[in-house]
Amino acid sequence: MIHYIYILQCADESLYTGYTTDIKKRLEEHNGIGDTKSAKSAGAKYTRPRRPVQMVYNESYNTRSEALQREYAIKQLTRAEKLLLTQTKKPTTSMAKGQDRKKEVKKPKKDKVVK
Repeated sequence: MIHYIYILQCADESLYTGYTTDIKKRLEEHNGIGDTKSAKSAGAKYTRPRRPVQMVYNESYNTRSEALQREYAIKQLTRAEKLLLTQTKKPTTSMAKGQDRKKEVKKPKKDKVVK
């Protein structure tokens, strides 16, 4: 099962960060899509009065734990930092296939001193 974190932009330009395992269904819930009373009342309490919402960013993970940790980290960001994140290249699906997310840090080469 793939676990997703996402950022929505609401009609009032505010941002909402959440977690799901079915990204399409969750977006429909946030927008109250459906003919039933429960569909219209679905979605987060925060986004219901701020419809329509659109998904501006998402990431996928192998485990719920990883996704929830990332969701928490994103929720700690400032609005400006979240907007910057939404403008970056979206992660590839390889992140959901267990590949390491840590970037390798290359040590600078030491210049040889010639005497």
